[in-house]
Amino acid sequence: MSAGNLSDLTLQIVPTGLISVGIVLVLLLGEVDLSAGSVSGLAAAVMTVLSVKHGWNPGVAILTAIAIAAMIGVFQGSVFAHLDVPSFVVTLAGLIGWQGALFYTLGGSGTINLPYQGAVARLANTYFDDVAVGYAIALAPVVLWTLATVRAERRRARLDLPHRSPAEIAVRVAGLAAIASVVAYTLNLTRGVPLSLVIFIGFVVTIDFVLRRTRHGRMVFAIGGNAEAARRAGIPVTRVRVAVFMIASAMAAIGGVMQASRLFAVNQGSGGSDVLLNAIAAAVIGGTSLFGGRGGPWSAVLGMLVIGSITSGILLLNLKTDAQHMITGAVLLIAVVIDSLARRGRRAGGRG
Repeated sequence: MSAGNLSDLTLQIVPTGLISVGIVLVLLLGEVDLSAGSVSGLAAAVMTVLSVKHGWNPGVAILTAIAIAAMIGVFQGSVFAHLDVPSFVVTLAGLIGWQGALFYTLGGSGTINLPYQGAVARLANTYFDDVAVGYAIALAPVVLWTLATVRAERRRARLDLPHRSPAEIAVRVAGLAAIASVVAYTLNLTRGVPLSLVIFIGFVVTIDFVLRRTRHGRMVFAIGGNAEAARRAGIPVTRVRVAVFMIASAMAAIGGVMQASRLFAVNQGSGGSDVLLNAIAAAVIGGTSLFGGRGGPWSAVLGMLVIGSITSGILLLNLKTDAQHMITGAVLLIAVVIDSLARRGRRAGGRG
């Protein structure tokens, strides 16, 4: 529980956590994206080749890689949504195919290093070491959540709908502020708040707002709950599905870029190994249902903290890798069993 170890943990969970946020969106539809790991590696390779070998501006190279990943998502989502090919099959083909594209993009060298002082490398190696700035960054999401919640509850009160009392909102705000302050205090004891964590939380807050407060977000939950009922209610199911797969692939690309930034390199193993499995496991462990319609991007944060803590603890205890996989697998199984039992209870109670 040392400050240094917790600071390292925040850096380790960001790349896979960003990929997991995209996985959460797909799971909310009741589908799965097995290509996220390969897409993240391919996007990182495209970004690195453009910026290192061809001298492109790093910002333009990153945006180009994300745009290519988004087009991959549109393609896969279209095959799934328009041709009724199961998402499992489409993205499984993508897992294999985009990994081949990664090998082709890297060429014969197999590894491309990023400049240690370059703009891309600074994404995962920049810290806000000013104490006041650290607390301000940590408390900003709490302030935004408070403003959004107060506005929503006032609107519900005007419509005579069930709503939280000011006291209940105050208790929640105090709890969130306490957690954020502890995080900021711990990180300020070492190098400060990492920029990569700010980027991660920024995407989580933005996507959570879209899901909870916009029409598009409500349509995602509706389709995940019952696609046929959503279609009969006039929701453009096909268009929403394609959009979700597009965003998921874009998030995979962002995760790949952050991983390349953290490791200062891209190689043929980028996006491989257990990246995809951990991204899916984090979403489920954090509370997103495999059956669709329940969850949110914050589950990616919680799930990655659990998986990252298991990995960190096992390394500190000098245990072997097999223990890490077995413990993570057991936690994942428990999470899925709880989700299944909760779903059965809702059915028995007539709540879906």
